[in-house]
Amino acid sequence: MLGAIIGDIVGSRFEWYNHKTKDFDLFTEECRFTDDSVMTIAIAEAVLKSDSNLDNLSENAITSMQKFGRKYPYAGYGGNFIRWIHALNPQPYNSWGNGSAMRVSACGFAAKSLEEAVEMSKKVTEVSHNHPEGIKGAEATAVAIYLAKTGSSLSEIKNYINEHYYKIDFKLDDIRQEYQFDVSCQGSVPQALAAFFESNSFEDAIRNAISIGGDSDTIGAITGSIAEAYYGINDEIRNTALKYLNKDLIEVVIEFENRYPTKAKL
Repeated sequence: MLGAIIGDIVGSRFEWYNHKTKDFDLFTEECRFTDDSVMTIAIAEAVLKSDSNLDNLSENAITSMQKFGRKYPYAGYGGNFIRWIHALNPQPYNSWGNGSAMRVSACGFAAKSLEEAVEMSKKVTEVSHNHPEGIKGAEATAVAIYLAKTGSSLSEIKNYINEHYYKIDFKLDDIRQEYQFDVSCQGSVPQALAAFFESNSFEDAIRNAISIGGDSDTIGAITGSIAEAYYGINDEIRNTALKYLNKDLIEVVIEFENRYPTKAKL
């Protein structure tokens, strides 16, 4: 799930100042982690603490997201989610926002089957983003991660997504100039998937994601999570990204990677 965090950090400085090319420095002093990283790590902690039968995954997701959300209150959450974080009895609020997809990567990496990836995704999503499009966006992301980590090819993953989730019948060059900020799953998850499908490396996938503009940190996070499962992450990018995180966040990342290792590098 570090791929999501890297995509978030790289995209953070472009969220409000879109950069419509692939030519940019990945990491600068202007980069930071945002709510995408915080909630990705919260879901990872929930997965780590949950029983193998997943009965307490939803409960743990609520607990971890509220804990980390309250600890990092200025990470950039949407208004409805801020209220959810601080609610005494948090309830789902029919959201179709792309927050469901940017935080779900731990489920794809931890799942032992495609069916379990779907189940885990739903359990951590429906506690807040229970709109069908919110659930769909998270599920498509988790499924793509699972397929990528288990050896499916780019074309096989794309075919599965096309058949079951979104029709990715466009190229990034077709949308780059006109694409605008969109926080919905239906308006950003297909674009993030396309950035992965047109990539030839982890770094290239991140550059693709940033180059179309829009909600850059979240698109970067979604693309990065899938690209990590497919390509792995080289040590230089990994170590640089970790420097942007606080100690408590790094601890969850390391624990999750130790339990659910992915490709070390490529």
